[in-house]
Amino acid sequence: MAGFNECESCTYYTYDEDSEEYCCLVTLDEDEYYALVSGNYRNCPYFRNDDEYGIVRKQM
Repeated sequence: MAGFNECESCTYYTYDEDSEEYCCLVTLDEDEYYALVSGNYRNCPYFRNDDEYGIVRKQM
């Protein structure tokens, strides 16, 4: 599981052209957001590695 400092390699971390900055696209409800920002997690539970070649390696 990834820590919060590894957002740059997450699938949900994308560039928003309107605001001209990177942001996380995970949709959270109010309780999930509070738990995430209050420090209840050591690692981000929503992290998904943005590895384009992962599927290809599994096929080999």
